[in-house]
Amino acid sequence: MKQQAFNPYLPSWEYIPDGEPYIFEDRIYIYGSHDFYNGHVFCLGDYVCWSAPVDDLGNWRYEGVIYPKTADPYNPEGKMCLYAPDVVMGPDGRYYLYYVLDKVSVVSVAVCDAPAGKYEFYGYVHYEDGTLLGEHDGDEPQFDPAVLWEEGQGVYLYTGFCGKGDSSRSGAMVTLLNDDMLTIKTAPQFIVPSGPYAQGSGFEGHEFFEASSIRKIKDTYYFIYSSLVMHELCYATSQKPDRDFRYQGVLVSNCDLHIDSYKPAEKPMAYGCNNHGSIIEIKGKWYVFYHRHTNGSWFCRQGCAEPLEQQSDGTFLQAELTSCGLNGGPLKGEGEYPGYLACHLYTEEDSCYVGGDKFPKIMQDGRDGDENIGYVANMQNTATAGFRYFDCQGVRRITIKTRGYAAGVMQIKLAWNGPVIAEIPIEYSNVWEAYSAEVSIPDGIHSFYFTFCGEGTASFQSFVLETDRKRKDCLIR
Repeated sequence: MKQQAFNPYLPSWEYIPDGEPYIFEDRIYIYGSHDFYNGHVFCLGDYVCWSAPVDDLGNWRYEGVIYPKTADPYNPEGKMCLYAPDVVMGPDGRYYLYYVLDKVSVVSVAVCDAPAGKYEFYGYVHYEDGTLLGEHDGDEPQFDPAVLWEEGQGVYLYTGFCGKGDSSRSGAMVTLLNDDMLTIKTAPQFIVPSGPYAQGSGFEGHEFFEASSIRKIKDTYYFIYSSLVMHELCYATSQKPDRDFRYQGVLVSNCDLHIDSYKPAEKPMAYGCNNHGSIIEIKGKWYVFYHRHTNGSWFCRQGCAEPLEQQSDGTFLQAELTSCGLNGGPLKGEGEYPGYLACHLYTEEDSCYVGGDKFPKIMQDGRDGDENIGYVANMQNTATAGFRYFDCQGVRRITIKTRGYAAGVMQIKLAWNGPVIAEIPIEYSNVWEAYSAEVSIPDGIHSFYFTFCGEGTASFQSFVLETDRKRKDCLIR
């Protein structure tokens, strides 16, 4: 039986941001950087890979370490971090991994015979005279490589990082490489402007910041990137891989800004920050991959994915944040669901960005690598955890599990601004305790919002949806 798929799609104790999804031989592979739980900076880990069958997107398999950071000749002691990578199959059928270390501005390449095998260092992207890309006169620093191989043309390499107000950085650039995957055929040229150069471009308000990604759909090139506001993944399209890109819109925001289908467009529903990801078609359906922030920190990011709706002209509508992601539809409206699946976290004080000691956050017990299920922590008065969506049939009782030095009630609503359908009193406890309430929920697809009202700070481990059928089964037994 296929497993349900959730957001985040990997286990709650795994932190793989910057996800680039690719399908090889009927499996989807995720290539990203590797954060540590409670890490002090970005990307502290080696590159690891996860994969899943394309017809069972809740069944992810750990492929192991595919490339240690000490494999790069510039980094024998592992003092530099491996930033966001990308992978492409070359003309020889091998897989090429492109990446940038955190203290140098050149592009490194590793190679492997299998999509998730042990990659070996291959070389640095360079000009014909041997000068490395990023070190030639006039070069801008390299960052966040994205790659696309085109038969008969070569490898298009997209890079760039442009901080707000930095006029020394022009924008996203593309460099054409030969089929050896390393040697520059055409020098960098700029395709999407940074902030200081965006006036009159059509990119105003969504200027290039970082997180280049590239996809080709039929005869159109889709350049995906993170804008200067950081929390949104935007995209631009062109009929050419190296010029004439036009801004098209936002694919996803990790604080759900701009969405107005269920709330005001500029109301944030989660704590966002930087973002990085891409799009992919899986069995006829489009998805956008991105990351969220946990632990109240910039540095503990987890991969998420949402379905995308493509319109007849090839553009995409912005995706909503959900708990069901790759599931292909709502989750079953019965059983126990862990708190870390919350796609919405907020208080009465709106904030688009992660951080601060007053906001709820996803955490785990233990250290990085401990396989402990995550939960929502730091739920102070008015803190809300929202979960979307569930196909409910006969739900008549909800049980929550909480702990912490907190006393009050957990209010339950079916919409962020909907009426309270139940209040569950909770008490001070240093262990997880279960509390229940009878509810009357109409059959159909619903969201669930849990708001703590009271004193102290609660943690929210999980909730259980109990149906008429389940209760009848218990009575029969």
